[in-house]
Parts: sequence; structure tokens; C-alpha cells
Amino acid sequence: MALIKEIHAKSILNKSQIFDYCVNPYTGCQVNCRYCYARLFMKRYSRHKEPWGEFVDVKMNAPEVLRKQLQRAARGTVWMSSVCDPYQPLEAKYELTRSCLKDLLEMQFPVNIQTKSKLVLRDLDLIKDFKEIEVGFTITTNDEKIAGFFEPGAASVSERVKALEKLHTSGIRTFAFIGPLLPGDPEKLVGDLEGLVDRVFIDRMNYLGQIKAFYRQLKLDWATEDDFFQEYKTRLISELKKRNMKFEAIF
Repeated sequence: MALIKEIHAKSILNKSQIFDYCVNPYTGCQVNCRYCYARLFMKRYSRHKEPWGEFVDVKMNAPEVLRKQLQRAARGTVWMSSVCDPYQPLEAKYELTRSCLKDLLEMQFPVNIQTKSKLVLRDLDLIKDFKEIEVGFTITTNDEKIAGFFEPGAASVSERVKALEKLHTSGIRTFAFIGPLLPGDPEKLVGDLEGLVDRVFIDRMNYLGQIKAFYRQLKLDWATEDDFFQEYKTRLISELKKRNMKFEAIF
């Protein structure tokens, strides 16, 4: 059971190194991905003693603060979200992401949503009205067992694929973010995504120590990390090219 605290934030629209801005309605994340880079610094930043995944600060005034900041901000793309899943389970109760989207829609700021939750479909009514928006799912493997172990609070892989299909058939630009690279069948993964995404991002992500420790718990075979990543990347890219799918390898 995660420790949930309702707090008030001073700022919600912040500069991002990846997009122009990022919005994080929550500090902490119930999805609790074992490879998440936020585990490395957010505990210190948030001053929580609890392990990552066992606390969430709910920024109750996020929509109001965002509304004020948008009025004086230069137009730019907003990433939902950089250090939490904007559709983690608490969003069903608090609806902070939905409220923030309403403000962004009113100002027609471009938006990029990245999630592992099918709850994003709840907001399809808002998403459809944006002039510039892209919605994507992180999908690290097609193996449900592996995904369940590394991403315990995420929707199943099949649910994520179905959500992508719903979004794409609704006319929304979609993407898949494959990172970190986890064991599975890369050819099948690409096949499952074909026709559902406008582009694919491949990111190795350098969390090898953490990932290998969990591999040992799962009793998975591991040669060397370079062998694994090189083979997996090669197979992914080969299959993407074979199917004429747009992609970008970030490493």
C-alpha cells in the first residue's frame, strides 16, 4: 500500500530537456517500474523515506497552477509526464491529468502523452479536440510475464496494444516507446504494433545493474549486456525496416 499525500505545488509547467515543457501532476508513481530512471533521484528530490513506488504526492492544485502558468508561457510542446505515469491508478480518483488536459486544450498547446495505462482512453473525448497531440505507450517486451515483473502496476501488454489500436483508429497520432530492451520476441512485438503506431522509438536505457539483478531473480539467461542489446536492437530494426515502419533508435 503506497503512502498517499495531498500537497500543493508551486509550479506545474516546467522546462524539459526532451520537449519544451513537462507536466507531472503527481510525484511518485504506483506503476513502480523496476528500471525507472526516476528511482535514482526522485526519492532524494521528494524527501521521501519510502522506496520508489511506495509513495505518491498528489498535487491537488495542479490544474489551477497550470492555468496561470500557461497564460504567460510561450507556446511549446508539453510532455505528460516525465517522472510519473500521468494515468497511474490514482488518476481514476483525482482526475488531475484530465483537468490539466482541459487547460492545455483551451490554450491549444501541443501535447505528447506517454503512459502504460489504458485509462488514457477515458480522455479520448479531450484528446480528439487537440490540433496537435500524440499519444504513446511504453512497451518494453511482448512477454506478459516479463512485463508483469518489471512493470507491476502497468496494464498488460495486450491491453496497451488494444488501447493503441483504439487511439489510432480514432485518428490520433500514436507511437510506441520500446525501452529498456527486455527479453521477448522482437519480431512478434513489431508485428503486433504494425498499423497501430505512426512511429516507434527504441531506447536501450542504461540501467543494466538493476535489470541484471532482476534477471537473476527470474533465473533468466544472460550472456553479456552488449551481446543482448546488439542482437535485440538488430532484430527490432530489421523487422521495422521489413514492414516499412518509421522508427528512431535513440542510442
